[in-house]
Amino acid sequence: MIPFIKKRIFPYFFCLVILCVNLSACSLSSDSPPSTDIPQEQRSFDAYTNDLFVKEMQENTINLHYTLSDPESFGIKSHKISLGSLSKDSSKASTASIENISAALSNFDYDKLSTKQQLTYDILKDFCEKQLTASFFYYYQEPLRPTTGSQSELPVLLAEYAFYDSCDITDYLALLTCISDYFHQIALFEQEKADEGLFMSSYAAKTIIESCQTFTKNPKTNYLIDTFNTRIDSLADLTDEKKEMYKKQNESLILNSVIPAYEKLRETLIELEDRGNNENGLCYLPEGKQYYESLVRSNTGSEKTVKELQQMTERQRNLDMTALHEILAANPKLLNSNEEDITLKEPEAILNHLLTAMQKDFYPAADTSFEINYIHESLEHTLAPAFYLTAPIDNISHNIIYLNRSSQYSGIQLFTTLAHEGYPGHLYQTTGSYQAGLEPIRAILNYPGYVEGWATYVEMLSYQYAGLDENFARMLMLNQSAMLSLYASIDIGIHYDGWNLTDTTVFLNSFNIKDEEVIRSIFELIVEEPAHYLKYYIGYLEFLELRNYAKQEFGKNYSNRAFHQAMVRIGPAPFSVLKKYLKDFYSVTNS
Repeated sequence: MIPFIKKRIFPYFFCLVILCVNLSACSLSSDSPPSTDIPQEQRSFDAYTNDLFVKEMQENTINLHYTLSDPESFGIKSHKISLGSLSKDSSKASTASIENISAALSNFDYDKLSTKQQLTYDILKDFCEKQLTASFFYYYQEPLRPTTGSQSELPVLLAEYAFYDSCDITDYLALLTCISDYFHQIALFEQEKADEGLFMSSYAAKTIIESCQTFTKNPKTNYLIDTFNTRIDSLADLTDEKKEMYKKQNESLILNSVIPAYEKLRETLIELEDRGNNENGLCYLPEGKQYYESLVRSNTGSEKTVKELQQMTERQRNLDMTALHEILAANPKLLNSNEEDITLKEPEAILNHLLTAMQKDFYPAADTSFEINYIHESLEHTLAPAFYLTAPIDNISHNIIYLNRSSQYSGIQLFTTLAHEGYPGHLYQTTGSYQAGLEPIRAILNYPGYVEGWATYVEMLSYQYAGLDENFARMLMLNQSAMLSLYASIDIGIHYDGWNLTDTTVFLNSFNIKDEEVIRSIFELIVEEPAHYLKYYIGYLEFLELRNYAKQEFGKNYSNRAFHQAMVRIGPAPFSVLKKYLKDFYSVTNS
Protein backbone atom coordinates (compact mmCIF):
# COMPACT_ATOMS: atom_id res chain seq x y z
CA MET A 1 0.00 0.00 0.00
CA ILE A 2 1.22 3.50 -0.79
CA PRO A 3 2.33 5.05 2.52
CA PHE A 4 0.66 8.15 3.89
CA ILE A 5 2.98 11.12 3.90
CA LYS A 6 4.56 12.40 7.06
CA LYS A 7 3.48 15.73 8.48
CA ARG A 8 4.39 18.42 10.91
CA ILE A 9 1.88 19.90 13.34
CA PHE A 10 1.35 23.66 13.34
CA PRO A 11 -1.07 25.44 15.66
CA TYR A 12 -3.37 27.91 13.88
CA PHE A 13 -2.23 31.52 13.44
CA PHE A 14 -4.32 34.57 12.52
CA CYS A 15 -7.30 32.56 11.21
CA LEU A 16 -8.41 31.75 14.77
CA VAL A 17 -8.74 34.78 16.98
CA ILE A 18 -9.73 34.98 20.65
CA LEU A 19 -11.96 32.71 22.65
CA CYS A 20 -13.71 34.54 25.47
CA VAL A 21 -12.05 33.04 28.57
CA ASN A 22 -10.02 35.88 30.05
CA LEU A 23 -7.66 34.55 32.71
CA SER A 24 -4.43 36.37 33.43
CA ALA A 25 -1.14 34.56 33.44
CA CYS A 26 1.67 35.31 35.85
CA SER A 27 2.94 38.91 35.89
CA LEU A 28 6.01 39.31 33.70
CA SER A 29 8.70 41.93 33.20
CA SER A 30 9.11 44.29 30.22
CA ASP A 31 11.75 44.31 27.46
CA SER A 32 15.04 46.17 27.79
CA PRO A 33 15.35 49.43 25.76
CA PRO A 34 16.65 49.14 22.16
CA SER A 35 20.18 50.13 21.19
CA THR A 36 20.50 53.72 19.89
CA ASP A 37 23.24 52.62 17.45
CA ILE A 38 20.56 51.21 15.12
CA PRO A 39 19.02 53.68 12.60
CA GLN A 40 15.58 54.98 13.61
CA GLU A 41 13.67 53.28 10.78
CA GLN A 42 15.19 49.92 11.66
CA ARG A 43 14.44 50.41 15.36
CA SER A 44 10.85 51.29 14.50
CA PHE A 45 10.46 48.22 12.30
CA ASP A 46 11.86 45.92 14.98
CA ALA A 47 9.59 47.50 17.59
CA TYR A 48 6.57 47.04 15.32
CA THR A 49 7.21 43.38 14.47
CA ASN A 50 8.05 42.53 18.08
CA ASP A 51 4.86 44.24 19.25
CA LEU A 52 2.90 42.32 16.63
CA PHE A 53 4.49 39.08 17.81
CA VAL A 54 3.60 39.77 21.46
CA LYS A 55 -0.02 40.63 20.58
CA GLU A 56 -0.45 37.45 18.57
CA MET A 57 1.11 35.39 21.37
CA GLN A 58 -1.32 36.88 23.88
CA GLU A 59 -4.35 35.84 21.80
CA ASN A 60 -3.81 32.08 21.57
CA THR A 61 -2.50 29.98 24.43
CA ILE A 62 -1.43 27.01 22.30
CA ASN A 63 0.58 29.28 20.01
CA LEU A 64 2.15 31.00 22.99
CA HIS A 65 3.14 27.82 24.77
CA TYR A 66 4.57 26.05 21.73
CA THR A 67 6.48 29.16 20.62
CA LEU A 68 7.92 30.39 23.92
CA SER A 69 9.05 28.50 26.99
CA ASP A 70 9.72 31.77 28.85
CA PRO A 71 7.23 34.50 27.82
CA GLU A 72 8.73 36.83 30.44
CA SER A 73 11.92 37.25 28.40
CA PHE A 74 9.76 38.61 25.55
CA GLY A 75 7.93 41.12 27.71
CA ILE A 76 4.63 39.26 27.80
CA LYS A 77 2.92 40.37 30.99
CA SER A 78 -0.39 38.55 30.58
CA HIS A 79 -2.32 36.48 28.09
CA LYS A 80 -5.83 35.20 27.49
CA ILE A 81 -6.57 31.54 27.88
CA SER A 82 -7.85 30.82 24.41
CA LEU A 83 -8.07 28.23 21.66
CA GLY A 84 -9.33 30.78 19.16
CA SER A 85 -12.66 31.42 17.52
CA LEU A 86 -14.40 30.33 14.34
CA SER A 87 -17.21 32.88 14.43
CA LYS A 88 -17.82 35.10 11.42
CA ASP A 89 -17.33 38.20 13.57
CA SER A 90 -13.91 36.92 14.65
CA SER A 91 -13.06 36.15 11.03
CA LYS A 92 -13.96 39.72 10.05
CA ALA A 93 -11.88 41.07 12.94
CA SER A 94 -8.96 38.92 11.85
CA THR A 95 -9.28 40.19 8.26
CA ALA A 96 -9.36 43.78 9.51
CA SER A 97 -6.27 43.11 11.61
CA ILE A 98 -4.39 41.72 8.61
CA GLU A 99 -5.43 44.72 6.52
CA ASN A 100 -4.00 46.95 9.25
CA ILE A 101 -0.73 45.02 9.24
CA SER A 102 -0.47 45.35 5.47
CA ALA A 103 -1.13 49.10 5.69
CA ALA A 104 1.37 49.52 8.54
CA LEU A 105 4.09 47.80 6.52
CA SER A 106 3.57 50.27 3.68
CA ASN A 107 4.44 53.13 6.05
CA PHE A 108 8.02 51.91 6.46
CA ASP A 109 10.79 53.10 4.14
CA TYR A 110 11.79 49.75 2.65
CA ASP A 111 15.17 51.01 1.41
CA LYS A 112 16.20 52.07 4.91
CA LEU A 113 15.64 48.60 6.39
CA SER A 114 18.47 46.09 6.78
CA THR A 115 18.56 43.10 4.43
CA LYS A 116 17.22 40.86 7.17
CA GLN A 117 14.38 43.29 7.88
CA GLN A 118 13.55 43.54 4.18
CA LEU A 119 13.30 39.75 4.18
CA THR A 120 10.85 39.86 7.10
CA TYR A 121 8.93 42.69 5.41
CA ASP A 122 8.56 40.70 2.16
CA ILE A 123 7.41 37.60 4.01
CA LEU A 124 4.89 39.48 6.15
CA LYS A 125 3.53 41.25 3.06
CA ASP A 126 3.16 37.95 1.23
CA PHE A 127 1.52 36.32 4.25
CA CYS A 128 -1.02 39.14 4.54
CA GLU A 129 -1.89 38.93 0.85
CA LYS A 130 -2.53 35.19 1.09
CA GLN A 131 -4.62 35.53 4.24
CA LEU A 132 -6.72 38.28 2.70
CA THR A 133 -7.36 36.15 -0.37
CA ALA A 134 -8.35 33.21 1.83
CA SER A 135 -10.80 35.42 3.76
CA PHE A 136 -13.13 35.43 0.74
CA PHE A 137 -13.68 31.69 1.22
CA TYR A 138 -14.85 31.60 4.84
CA TYR A 139 -17.19 28.60 4.54
CA TYR A 140 -14.76 26.67 2.36
CA GLN A 141 -12.35 26.28 5.28
CA GLU A 142 -12.48 22.97 7.13
CA PRO A 143 -11.31 22.67 10.76
CA LEU A 144 -12.15 18.94 10.83
CA ARG A 145 -9.97 16.75 8.63
CA PRO A 146 -8.94 13.11 9.13
CA THR A 147 -5.23 13.68 9.82
CA THR A 148 -4.77 17.46 10.08
CA GLY A 149 -8.00 18.48 11.81
CA SER A 150 -8.44 20.05 15.23
CA GLN A 151 -10.00 16.89 16.65
CA SER A 152 -6.83 14.91 15.80
CA GLU A 153 -4.11 17.45 16.56
CA LEU A 154 -5.45 18.99 19.77
CA PRO A 155 -5.01 15.84 21.93
CA VAL A 156 -1.35 15.55 20.87
CA LEU A 157 -0.69 19.21 21.60
CA LEU A 158 -2.28 18.77 25.03
CA ALA A 159 -0.38 15.54 25.75
CA GLU A 160 2.94 17.30 24.99
CA TYR A 161 2.11 20.58 26.73
CA ALA A 162 5.28 21.13 28.76
CA PHE A 163 5.09 22.33 32.35
CA TYR A 164 7.96 24.78 32.82
CA ASP A 165 6.38 26.27 35.96
CA SER A 166 3.13 26.18 37.94
CA CYS A 167 1.67 28.88 35.70
CA ASP A 168 1.79 26.40 32.80
CA ILE A 169 -0.22 23.90 34.82
CA THR A 170 -2.99 26.38 35.58
CA ASP A 171 -2.98 27.56 31.94
CA TYR A 172 -3.32 23.96 30.79
CA LEU A 173 -6.23 23.24 33.11
CA ALA A 174 -7.93 26.46 32.00
CA LEU A 175 -7.43 25.40 28.37
CA LEU A 176 -9.35 22.20 29.04
CA THR A 177 -12.34 24.29 30.07
CA CYS A 178 -12.20 26.03 26.67
CA ILE A 179 -12.55 22.86 24.61
CA SER A 180 -16.30 22.50 25.09
CA ASP A 181 -16.97 26.03 23.82
CA TYR A 182 -14.40 25.69 21.04
CA PHE A 183 -15.93 22.45 19.75
CA HIS A 184 -19.37 24.01 20.06
CA GLN A 185 -18.14 26.77 17.74
CA ILE A 186 -16.87 24.15 15.31
CA ALA A 187 -20.25 22.39 15.45
CA LEU A 188 -22.06 25.66 14.67
CA PHE A 189 -19.62 26.37 11.86
CA GLU A 190 -20.26 22.93 10.35
CA GLN A 191 -24.02 23.51 10.59
CA GLU A 192 -23.59 26.84 8.78
CA LYS A 193 -21.46 25.12 6.14
CA ALA A 194 -24.25 22.59 5.63
CA ASP A 195 -26.78 25.42 5.26
CA GLU A 196 -24.51 26.95 2.61
CA GLY A 197 -24.35 23.62 0.77
CA LEU A 198 -20.65 23.26 1.59
CA PHE A 199 -20.61 20.48 4.18
CA MET A 200 -18.01 17.71 3.85
CA SER A 201 -18.58 14.41 2.05
CA SER A 202 -20.44 11.64 3.87
CA TYR A 203 -17.32 9.45 4.04
CA ALA A 204 -15.29 12.34 5.48
CA ALA A 205 -17.95 12.83 8.15
CA LYS A 206 -17.86 9.10 8.95
CA THR A 207 -14.08 9.26 9.40
CA ILE A 208 -14.32 12.18 11.85
CA ILE A 209 -17.21 10.53 13.71
CA GLU A 210 -15.16 7.34 14.13
CA SER A 211 -12.10 9.28 15.35
CA CYS A 212 -14.21 11.09 17.98
CA GLN A 213 -15.73 7.78 19.05
CA THR A 214 -12.31 6.15 19.37
CA PHE A 215 -10.99 9.05 21.45
CA THR A 216 -13.92 8.90 23.89
CA LYS A 217 -13.83 5.14 24.31
CA ASN A 218 -12.85 4.12 27.87
CA PRO A 219 -12.87 7.67 29.31
CA LYS A 220 -11.25 6.79 32.63
CA THR A 221 -8.18 5.44 30.87
CA ASN A 222 -7.95 8.30 28.37
CA TYR A 223 -4.30 9.00 27.73
CA LEU A 224 -4.67 12.71 28.58
CA ILE A 225 -5.05 11.56 32.17
CA ASP A 226 -1.95 9.36 32.14
CA THR A 227 0.27 11.87 30.31
CA PHE A 228 -0.76 14.65 32.69
CA ASN A 229 -0.02 12.50 35.74
CA THR A 230 3.42 11.60 34.38
CA ARG A 231 4.32 15.24 33.80
CA ILE A 232 3.07 16.25 37.24
CA ASP A 233 5.03 13.47 38.97
CA SER A 234 8.24 14.66 37.29
CA LEU A 235 8.02 18.12 38.92
CA ALA A 236 10.27 18.07 41.95
CA ASP A 237 9.19 21.45 43.34
CA LEU A 238 5.55 20.43 43.86
CA THR A 239 4.35 18.94 47.13
CA ASP A 240 2.54 15.61 47.08
CA GLU A 241 -0.65 17.40 48.11
CA LYS A 242 -0.40 19.84 45.17
CA LYS A 243 0.31 17.02 42.73
CA GLU A 244 -2.73 15.11 43.90
CA MET A 245 -4.89 18.24 43.66
CA TYR A 246 -3.80 18.92 40.07
CA LYS A 247 -4.33 15.29 39.07
CA LYS A 248 -7.88 15.31 40.41
CA GLN A 249 -8.65 18.60 38.64
CA ASN A 250 -7.33 17.27 35.36
CA GLU A 251 -9.21 13.97 35.59
CA SER A 252 -12.42 15.78 36.40
CA LEU A 253 -12.00 18.14 33.42
CA ILE A 254 -11.19 15.29 31.03
CA LEU A 255 -14.23 13.28 32.14
CA ASN A 256 -16.68 16.16 32.53
CA SER A 257 -15.56 18.63 29.86
CA VAL A 258 -13.21 17.20 27.22
CA ILE A 259 -14.89 13.81 26.66
CA PRO A 260 -18.40 15.35 26.52
CA ALA A 261 -17.10 17.97 24.05
CA TYR A 262 -15.94 15.22 21.69
CA GLU A 263 -19.20 13.33 22.17
CA LYS A 264 -21.30 16.40 21.36
CA LEU A 265 -19.19 17.11 18.27
CA ARG A 266 -19.73 13.53 17.19
CA GLU A 267 -23.49 13.85 17.69
CA THR A 268 -23.57 17.00 15.56
CA LEU A 269 -21.66 15.30 12.75
CA ILE A 270 -24.04 12.31 12.85
CA GLU A 271 -26.93 14.75 12.36
CA LEU A 272 -25.13 16.46 9.47
CA GLU A 273 -23.58 13.33 7.95
CA ASP A 274 -25.83 13.19 4.89
CA ARG A 275 -26.05 16.93 4.22
CA GLY A 276 -22.97 17.10 2.05
CA ASN A 277 -23.78 17.80 -1.61
CA ASN A 278 -20.40 16.83 -3.03
CA GLU A 279 -18.54 13.53 -2.79
CA ASN A 280 -15.78 14.69 -5.17
CA GLY A 281 -13.25 17.51 -5.43
CA LEU A 282 -13.47 21.22 -4.67
CA CYS A 283 -13.99 22.19 -8.30
CA TYR A 284 -17.59 20.92 -8.07
CA LEU A 285 -18.43 23.61 -5.51
CA PRO A 286 -19.55 27.10 -6.67
CA GLU A 287 -16.22 28.84 -6.01
CA GLY A 288 -14.26 25.66 -5.38
CA LYS A 289 -11.76 26.10 -8.18
CA GLN A 290 -10.84 29.61 -7.05
CA TYR A 291 -10.56 28.42 -3.45
CA TYR A 292 -8.31 25.56 -4.54
CA GLU A 293 -6.02 27.99 -6.39
CA SER A 294 -5.75 30.07 -3.21
CA LEU A 295 -5.17 26.96 -1.10
CA VAL A 296 -2.46 25.67 -3.44
CA ARG A 297 -0.61 28.97 -3.38
CA SER A 298 -0.79 29.10 0.41
CA ASN A 299 0.18 25.45 0.92
CA THR A 300 3.03 25.32 -1.59
CA GLY A 301 4.55 28.82 -1.43
CA SER A 302 4.90 28.59 -5.21
CA GLU A 303 3.95 31.42 -7.58
CA LYS A 304 3.24 28.99 -10.42
CA THR A 305 -0.30 28.40 -11.64
CA VAL A 306 -2.01 25.10 -10.93
CA LYS A 307 -1.57 24.09 -14.56
CA GLU A 308 2.15 24.90 -14.39
CA LEU A 309 2.47 22.82 -11.22
CA GLN A 310 0.67 19.97 -12.96
CA GLN A 311 3.14 20.11 -15.87
CA MET A 312 6.08 20.41 -13.46
CA THR A 313 4.90 17.28 -11.65
CA GLU A 314 4.49 15.25 -14.84
CA ARG A 315 7.89 16.37 -16.14
CA GLN A 316 9.69 15.31 -12.93
CA ARG A 317 7.86 11.99 -12.84
CA ASN A 318 8.93 11.26 -16.42
CA LEU A 319 12.54 12.12 -15.57
CA ASP A 320 12.46 9.91 -12.47
CA MET A 321 10.90 6.96 -14.24
CA THR A 322 13.31 7.21 -17.18
CA ALA A 323 16.26 7.23 -14.77
CA LEU A 324 14.69 4.35 -12.84
CA HIS A 325 14.36 2.23 -15.99
CA GLU A 326 17.96 2.98 -16.98
CA ILE A 327 19.26 1.84 -13.58
CA LEU A 328 17.23 -1.36 -13.71
CA ALA A 329 18.26 -2.07 -17.30
CA ALA A 330 21.91 -1.86 -16.26
CA ASN A 331 21.39 -3.63 -12.91
CA PRO A 332 18.39 -6.01 -13.16
CA LYS A 333 19.45 -7.83 -9.98
CA LEU A 334 18.53 -4.74 -7.95
CA LEU A 335 14.93 -5.90 -7.99
CA ASN A 336 15.98 -8.78 -5.75
CA SER A 337 17.74 -6.52 -3.22
CA ASN A 338 16.26 -6.16 0.24
CA GLU A 339 15.50 -2.65 1.46
CA GLU A 340 15.43 -4.00 5.02
CA ASP A 341 19.21 -4.51 4.83
CA ILE A 342 20.07 -1.62 7.15
CA THR A 343 22.15 -2.38 10.21
CA LEU A 344 20.60 0.42 12.30
CA LYS A 345 17.21 -0.53 13.72
CA GLU A 346 16.52 1.81 16.67
CA PRO A 347 15.24 5.36 16.00
CA GLU A 348 17.78 7.03 18.30
CA ALA A 349 20.67 5.18 16.65
CA ILE A 350 19.40 6.13 13.18
CA LEU A 351 19.13 9.81 14.09
CA ASN A 352 22.63 9.84 15.59
CA HIS A 353 23.96 8.16 12.45
CA LEU A 354 22.19 10.73 10.23
CA LEU A 355 23.65 13.55 12.32
CA THR A 356 27.14 12.41 11.33
CA ALA A 357 26.50 11.14 7.79
CA MET A 358 24.77 14.34 6.64
CA GLN A 359 27.77 16.56 7.33
CA LYS A 360 29.21 16.10 3.84
CA ASP A 361 26.19 18.04 2.55
CA PHE A 362 25.12 20.11 5.56
CA TYR A 363 26.74 22.31 8.16
CA PRO A 364 26.80 20.85 11.71
CA ALA A 365 23.44 20.90 13.48
CA ALA A 366 22.61 23.23 16.33
CA ASP A 367 23.59 21.94 19.78
CA THR A 368 20.30 20.40 20.84
CA SER A 369 18.57 17.18 21.86
CA PHE A 370 15.46 15.21 20.97
CA GLU A 371 12.93 12.68 22.25
CA ILE A 372 11.22 9.84 20.40
CA ASN A 373 7.61 9.29 21.46
CA TYR A 374 4.91 7.00 20.13
CA ILE A 375 1.38 8.00 19.23
CA HIS A 376 -1.20 6.65 21.65
CA GLU A 377 -3.14 3.70 20.26
CA SER A 378 -6.39 5.68 20.36
CA LEU A 379 -4.99 8.07 17.75
CA GLU A 380 -2.95 5.65 15.63
CA HIS A 381 -5.54 5.47 12.86
CA THR A 382 -6.21 9.22 12.69
CA LEU A 383 -2.66 10.61 12.65
CA ALA A 384 0.22 10.39 10.20
CA PRO A 385 2.99 7.76 10.39
CA ALA A 386 5.28 10.36 11.98
CA PHE A 387 5.52 14.04 12.85
CA TYR A 388 7.78 16.53 14.57
CA LEU A 389 6.58 18.97 17.22
CA THR A 390 8.47 22.23 16.82
CA ALA A 391 10.74 23.44 19.59
CA PRO A 392 10.04 26.81 21.26
CA ILE A 393 12.21 29.57 19.79
CA ASP A 394 13.83 30.13 23.19
CA ASN A 395 14.37 26.45 24.00
CA ILE A 396 15.67 24.59 20.95
CA SER A 397 16.46 21.50 23.01
CA HIS A 398 12.75 20.66 23.40
CA ASN A 399 12.33 18.56 20.23
CA ILE A 400 9.88 15.67 20.02
CA ILE A 401 9.46 13.25 17.14
CA TYR A 402 6.33 11.10 17.17
CA LEU A 403 6.20 7.69 15.49
CA ASN A 404 3.02 5.77 14.74
CA ARG A 405 3.35 2.07 15.54
CA SER A 406 0.43 1.22 13.25
CA SER A 407 2.53 2.22 10.22
CA GLN A 408 4.94 -0.63 11.07
CA TYR A 409 7.83 1.24 9.47
CA SER A 410 11.21 -0.48 9.44
CA GLY A 411 14.32 -0.61 7.28
CA ILE A 412 14.69 2.17 4.71
CA GLN A 413 11.16 3.48 5.41
CA LEU A 414 11.99 4.11 9.06
CA PHE A 415 15.39 5.52 8.11
CA THR A 416 14.04 8.08 5.61
CA THR A 417 11.08 8.92 7.84
CA LEU A 418 13.48 9.90 10.62
CA ALA A 419 15.56 11.89 8.13
CA HIS A 420 12.36 13.75 7.18
CA GLU A 421 11.35 14.47 10.78
CA GLY A 422 14.77 14.80 12.36
CA TYR A 423 18.19 15.16 10.69
CA PRO A 424 18.53 16.82 8.24
CA GLY A 425 14.76 17.40 8.12
CA HIS A 426 12.38 19.33 10.35
CA LEU A 427 14.44 19.22 13.54
CA TYR A 428 17.63 20.37 11.78
CA GLN A 429 15.90 23.11 9.79
CA THR A 430 13.84 24.45 12.71
CA THR A 431 16.66 24.63 15.23
CA GLY A 432 19.09 25.88 12.58
CA SER A 433 16.78 28.72 11.53
CA TYR A 434 16.22 29.70 15.17
CA GLN A 435 19.95 29.62 15.84
CA ALA A 436 20.57 31.84 12.80
CA GLY A 437 18.45 34.55 14.42
CA LEU A 438 15.00 34.14 12.92
CA GLU A 439 12.88 37.11 13.99
CA PRO A 440 10.20 36.06 16.52
CA ILE A 441 7.30 37.09 14.28
CA ARG A 442 8.50 34.68 11.60
CA ALA A 443 8.27 31.71 13.94
CA ILE A 444 4.47 31.92 13.75
CA LEU A 445 4.10 32.51 10.00
CA ASN A 446 3.21 29.18 8.46
CA TYR A 447 4.94 28.31 5.16
CA PRO A 448 4.19 24.61 4.73
CA GLY A 449 5.63 24.45 1.18
CA TYR A 450 9.04 25.39 2.56
CA VAL A 451 8.71 23.31 5.72
CA GLU A 452 7.45 20.08 4.15
CA GLY A 453 9.26 20.69 0.88
CA TRP A 454 12.57 20.91 2.74
CA ALA A 455 11.87 17.75 4.72
CA THR A 456 10.90 15.86 1.55
CA TYR A 457 13.93 17.20 -0.34
CA VAL A 458 16.37 16.06 2.37
CA GLU A 459 14.48 12.78 2.76
CA MET A 460 15.41 12.07 -0.86
CA LEU A 461 19.05 12.90 -0.12
CA SER A 462 19.03 10.61 2.91
CA TYR A 463 18.86 7.42 0.83
CA GLN A 464 22.58 7.88 0.17
CA TYR A 465 23.30 7.97 3.92
CA ALA A 466 21.76 4.57 4.66
CA GLY A 467 24.81 2.47 3.78
CA LEU A 468 23.07 0.73 0.87
CA ASP A 469 24.52 -0.02 -2.55
CA GLU A 470 24.69 3.29 -4.43
CA ASN A 471 22.53 2.15 -7.37
CA PHE A 472 20.03 0.48 -5.06
CA ALA A 473 19.74 3.63 -2.93
CA ARG A 474 19.19 5.76 -6.04
CA MET A 475 16.59 3.30 -7.33
CA LEU A 476 14.64 3.54 -4.06
CA MET A 477 14.85 7.35 -4.07
CA LEU A 478 13.62 7.63 -7.67
CA ASN A 479 10.77 5.24 -6.91
CA GLN A 480 9.73 7.27 -3.85
CA SER A 481 9.84 10.53 -5.80
CA ALA A 482 7.73 9.03 -8.58
CA MET A 483 5.22 7.65 -6.06
CA LEU A 484 4.86 11.03 -4.37
CA SER A 485 4.25 12.61 -7.76
CA LEU A 486 1.19 10.40 -8.17
CA TYR A 487 -0.38 11.98 -5.08
CA ALA A 488 0.31 15.45 -6.47
CA SER A 489 -1.21 14.60 -9.86
CA ILE A 490 -4.28 13.05 -8.23
CA ASP A 491 -4.69 16.08 -5.92
CA ILE A 492 -4.78 18.45 -8.90
CA GLY A 493 -6.84 16.00 -10.94
CA ILE A 494 -9.53 15.68 -8.26
CA HIS A 495 -9.76 19.27 -7.07
CA TYR A 496 -8.98 21.22 -10.24
CA ASP A 497 -9.83 18.97 -13.20
CA GLY A 498 -12.80 17.22 -11.63
CA TRP A 499 -11.58 13.62 -11.48
CA ASN A 500 -13.95 11.17 -9.86
CA LEU A 501 -13.11 7.73 -8.45
CA THR A 502 -13.21 6.18 -11.92
CA ASP A 503 -10.77 8.76 -13.31
CA THR A 504 -8.44 8.18 -10.36
CA THR A 505 -8.67 4.43 -10.88
CA VAL A 506 -7.77 4.74 -14.57
CA PHE A 507 -4.79 6.96 -13.71
CA LEU A 508 -3.42 4.63 -11.02
CA ASN A 509 -4.09 1.53 -13.13
CA SER A 510 -1.73 3.02 -15.73
CA PHE A 511 1.02 2.74 -13.10
CA ASN A 512 0.02 -0.83 -12.26
CA ILE A 513 -1.73 0.14 -9.02
CA LYS A 514 -4.94 -1.88 -9.20
CA ASP A 515 -6.06 -2.67 -5.65
CA GLU A 516 -9.57 -1.15 -5.57
CA GLU A 517 -9.56 -0.70 -1.78
CA VAL A 518 -6.23 1.14 -1.88
CA ILE A 519 -7.40 3.35 -4.75
CA ARG A 520 -10.64 4.27 -2.98
CA SER A 521 -8.66 5.05 0.19
CA ILE A 522 -6.33 7.36 -1.76
CA PHE A 523 -9.22 9.06 -3.55
CA GLU A 524 -11.19 9.71 -0.37
CA LEU A 525 -8.18 10.90 1.58
CA ILE A 526 -7.25 13.43 -1.10
CA VAL A 527 -10.86 14.64 -1.35
CA GLU A 528 -10.79 15.14 2.43
CA GLU A 529 -7.38 16.88 2.49
CA PRO A 530 -7.19 19.23 -0.56
CA ALA A 531 -3.70 20.51 -1.45
CA HIS A 532 -2.23 18.68 1.55
CA TYR A 533 0.12 16.52 -0.49
CA LEU A 534 1.20 19.37 -2.75
CA LYS A 535 3.12 21.06 0.04
CA TYR A 536 5.37 18.00 0.20
CA TYR A 537 5.89 17.28 -3.47
CA ILE A 538 5.69 20.78 -4.99
CA GLY A 539 7.84 22.11 -2.14
CA TYR A 540 10.38 19.39 -2.95
CA LEU A 541 10.38 20.30 -6.65
CA GLU A 542 10.76 24.00 -5.86
CA PHE A 543 13.86 23.20 -3.78
CA LEU A 544 15.29 21.20 -6.69
CA GLU A 545 14.64 24.18 -8.96
CA LEU A 546 16.30 26.55 -6.48
CA ARG A 547 19.32 24.27 -6.23
CA ASN A 548 19.71 24.24 -10.02
CA TYR A 549 19.44 28.04 -10.01
CA ALA A 550 22.15 28.25 -7.33
CA LYS A 551 24.45 25.99 -9.35
CA GLN A 552 24.08 28.25 -12.37
CA GLU A 553 24.57 31.44 -10.35
CA PHE A 554 27.58 30.37 -8.30
CA GLY A 555 29.31 28.03 -10.76
CA LYS A 556 32.56 26.72 -9.31
CA ASN A 557 31.76 28.43 -6.00
CA TYR A 558 28.65 26.30 -5.55
CA SER A 559 28.50 23.68 -2.81
CA ASN A 560 25.61 21.72 -1.34
CA ARG A 561 26.66 22.77 2.16
CA ALA A 562 26.55 26.47 1.31
CA PHE A 563 23.22 26.17 -0.51
CA HIS A 564 21.58 24.23 2.33
CA GLN A 565 22.93 26.60 4.94
CA ALA A 566 21.58 29.59 3.02
CA MET A 567 18.13 27.97 2.89
CA VAL A 568 18.19 27.32 6.64
CA ARG A 569 19.44 30.85 7.41
CA ILE A 570 16.68 32.44 5.31
CA GLY A 571 14.10 30.18 6.94
CA PRO A 572 10.47 29.48 6.01
CA ALA A 573 9.33 31.73 3.16
CA PRO A 574 7.63 31.61 -0.25
CA PHE A 575 9.97 30.33 -2.94
CA SER A 576 10.09 33.64 -4.82
CA VAL A 577 11.46 35.25 -1.65
CA LEU A 578 13.98 32.43 -1.13
CA LYS A 579 15.26 33.02 -4.65
CA LYS A 580 15.40 36.80 -4.16
CA TYR A 581 17.58 36.54 -1.02
CA LEU A 582 19.65 33.49 -1.96
CA LYS A 583 22.69 35.53 -3.06
CA ASP A 584 22.71 37.61 0.13
CA PHE A 585 22.63 34.62 2.43
CA TYR A 586 24.75 32.35 0.25
CA SER A 587 27.59 34.85 0.12
CA VAL A 588 27.52 35.25 3.89
CA THR A 589 27.48 31.49 4.36
CA ASN A 590 30.21 30.80 1.81
CA SER A 591 32.61 33.56 2.93
